[in-house]
Amino acid sequence: MKFLHYWRAMAGIVGRELLRFLHQRERFVSALVRPLVWLFVFAAGFRAALGVAIAPPYETYILYEVYITPGLIGMIQLFNGMQSSLSMVYDREMGSMRMLMVCPLPRWFLLVSKLIAGTAVSVLQAYAFLGIAWLYDIQAPAMGYVWILPALLLSGMMLGALGLLLSSFIKQLENFAGVMNFVIFPLFFMSTALYPLWKLKESSVVLYQLAQYNPFSQAVELIRFALYGQFNQPALLFTAAAFLLFISAAIVGYNPSKGMMVRKGGGE
Repeated sequence: MKFLHYWRAMAGIVGRELLRFLHQRERFVSALVRPLVWLFVFAAGFRAALGVAIAPPYETYILYEVYITPGLIGMIQLFNGMQSSLSMVYDREMGSMRMLMVCPLPRWFLLVSKLIAGTAVSVLQAYAFLGIAWLYDIQAPAMGYVWILPALLLSGMMLGALGLLLSSFIKQLENFAGVMNFVIFPLFFMSTALYPLWKLKESSVVLYQLAQYNPFSQAVELIRFALYGQFNQPALLFTAAAFLLFISAAIVGYNPSKGMMVRKGGGE
């Protein structure tokens, strides 16, 4: 196979996912509504809990919004990763996934291409959210919107690989919602998306340790530092290692001779 064959296949997979995203406008809206509700409502509730619902200090309110914005970007990518894996299960049931997997290209390349397509969609959603936050006067340094792109790509790939791994375990579409909730909510709430680590440690040492080693926490910290022009090497290494682990396990899971598909008695 020549390089051109690989390029055409990847361009086709990514283009198909982008077209599906553009045609499903409700998917775009729902992806933004969830974090925007947290941004506007939860932050207001936090200010009210401090007894400053109307009165100053207004700066405390803004600082908390600035803090949780990267966490909400991570939420967008987390839900998008699960949504992409849901489409994998759907495509497998409808038969289009079977047609894709029997093409002469390596299976790992097809899975990575699907992963890149899902990550591209999540990056578009993240920048749309940042645009709305900017209008709401939650603004990062100008270069932060550039530096955040590599962080979004890596975090999106890692979370998408996690969703891809989950989809290899699930044979029927009806079982996916429960698995999504079982994974999404612990990952999100046991992380630094809403509270810093030191605040979690004040509440519970166990929760602090879970959040510290939560791959979603590391992805959020990578995004948070990048948005404000800083480099977080531990978060980068942790997120990259988690991505390699998840994508390797997903490739094995989609292997018809070794993975979970054959154990469940079915193929793609």
